[in-house]
Amino acid sequence: MNGDPGIVLTVNSVVRDAGGFLTVNGQIKNGGTGVFTKVTAWRGVEKDASGTSVAGATLVDKAGKKRYYVLRDTEARCLCTTGITRIEPGSSIPFFAQFPAPPASTTEVEFSLPTFASATVKISG
Repeated sequence: MNGDPGIVLTVNSVVRDAGGFLTVNGQIKNGGTGVFTKVTAWRGVEKDASGTSVAGATLVDKAGKKRYYVLRDTEARCLCTTGITRIEPGSSIPFFAQFPAPPASTTEVEFSLPTFASATVKISG
């Protein structure tokens, strides 16, 4: 998925966990020449001090006509990668985000993260 010039998001896996969760794992790479710092667009409504995360990610089950948001813990912190402040040129950072799992009959969903094009991804597990 392409984002700002030189920034590419790759989804490596979308796994349905036994506990009713769906975990998306991947990486975000800065293929540009400058330091990338526009990471605040990726966050959700954060309650922690850093406020930088991939909590703005969503999944859409088009067949089920439902949107899923990143899960939160009991203190309203996202179950996702946090603390992202910058990505150096040529560097990649890993990311993950957990969502409620769609029905077992759903085999693919659309993954979105603000500033990136959306992509249809297959669910395993």
